[in-house]
Amino acid sequence: YLEWLGVDAVWLSPIYPSPMADFGYDITDHCDVDPVFGTLSDFDDLVAEAHRRELRVILDFVPNHTSDEHPWFVESRSSRENPKRDWYVWADPAPDSSPPNNWFSMFGGSAWEYDEKTSRYYLHTFDVKQPDLNWRNPEVREAMYGVMRFWLERGVDGFRIDVLPFLVKDELLRDNPPNPNWRKGDPPWARQVRIHSEDQPEVHQVIREMRKVADSYGEDRILIGEMYLPFERMAAYYGEKLDGIQLPFNFHLILLEKWNAASVRALVEGYEAALPEGAWPNWVIGNHDVPWRVAGRLGPSGARTAQMLLFTLCGTPICYYGDEIGMRDVKIPKHLARDPQGIRSPGYGRDGVRTPMQWAPGPNAGFCPPGVEPWLPLADDHQEVNVASQSEDPRSMLALFRCLVSLRRRFPALAVGSYRSLEAGDEDIFAYLREHEEQRVLVALNFGALPKRVDLSVTGGRGELLCSTRMDRGGTVYLKELKLRPDEGVVILHKGATADGHAYPEGSS
Repeated sequence: YLEWLGVDAVWLSPIYPSPMADFGYDITDHCDVDPVFGTLSDFDDLVAEAHRRELRVILDFVPNHTSDEHPWFVESRSSRENPKRDWYVWADPAPDSSPPNNWFSMFGGSAWEYDEKTSRYYLHTFDVKQPDLNWRNPEVREAMYGVMRFWLERGVDGFRIDVLPFLVKDELLRDNPPNPNWRKGDPPWARQVRIHSEDQPEVHQVIREMRKVADSYGEDRILIGEMYLPFERMAAYYGEKLDGIQLPFNFHLILLEKWNAASVRALVEGYEAALPEGAWPNWVIGNHDVPWRVAGRLGPSGARTAQMLLFTLCGTPICYYGDEIGMRDVKIPKHLARDPQGIRSPGYGRDGVRTPMQWAPGPNAGFCPPGVEPWLPLADDHQEVNVASQSEDPRSMLALFRCLVSLRRRFPALAVGSYRSLEAGDEDIFAYLREHEEQRVLVALNFGALPKRVDLSVTGGRGELLCSTRMDRGGTVYLKELKLRPDEGVVILHKGATADGHAYPEGSS
């Protein structure tokens, strides 16, 4: 299926042995596979078969914490004198016996848990069963670099690094200040500005060390870092000499409050301006941690426009499973909730975007056999929104997705070309030009609910319409009077380049 889609790589969420307190992000052994997913031999087969199909395999690397059942933590909490005591973040109670500081857990409540046996608190930035490792300890760093080497030697092509800015904490464990911009309805953990529990300067030395490990297995190994930071702070993760991670995750489209042409254009241009020279961008419109899917938030037609935006901006597009068919987030009844974040902080659960992939019409959408209860409920529209049904519809979301992937492969302007926004003369239109050598590709997106007629003739007189989000038209278009329907986006090859991506011979019409 992935080969048929045309994608280049697959990123797997954690596959390691785990008690599943947080669905695999609480790990008991970083160098094995949980039996629910298979064996190391199965993993080796997966990598071999993926590579045979020219697909890269990226693993989720979880360096900030382990399970409280991990042998390292079992030793660490056994006594204050244990050699692995300093492998985790431990602290004495405050004078009134309360937690050492005011840090919040991202899953709700204090980030500290009292350990009766040793009369100290341990830090858990996430679930109480996920104690934080102490990355100021060189032994911890070397052990985790050993984990990277273990998987790189098995052929993985890189890592998505979980919660990368959280690895190093303030050495003095000082309180975080209150967030003056916190609003009623925001999650509890947003009450603070995490200046001491996140994004410490020392994390960049750790990143450089990780990069050296990855590069020792070939320069084509990639590191992708999870972070929710402003552009200027995110840019630092590329490294001063681009010796950091290659792709600090850019989640700003997911979190954009106002989805309109002006806001999206301002976001794109702010990101482009913040990138260090030579740095490679990336874009995301959906993931497993944000509790809404793009189709649920924007509706079917808006999701199509968003998908075209994702695939035609500069940089690497990163897609969340199911978004290629327009899956929506599902309202999960309280008694079926599984996500510890949602259980501890009601209203912020992520189960609704983690429902089973919808493969086919029929029972359980083809995810599991009839009579077997899937781990979360399916969306009500799964009889129509599924791979089998959409693969037979030339105008489906899936058809659009494959078209956009194909265009990136065919046209270097879309894959590696420069970006320049264009004045469309209409507040609902976001238009931009992608150029590479003699090739010019225009993208125009109508974010409005009304049809529009815009003049983009500054880029040329006419062009060939390569793709519409409606998947129902093509041929020559005249840029002086470009017609766009509501929520429609188009990709246009300028006159001067052929449909196979090569320049026309000089003097041709």
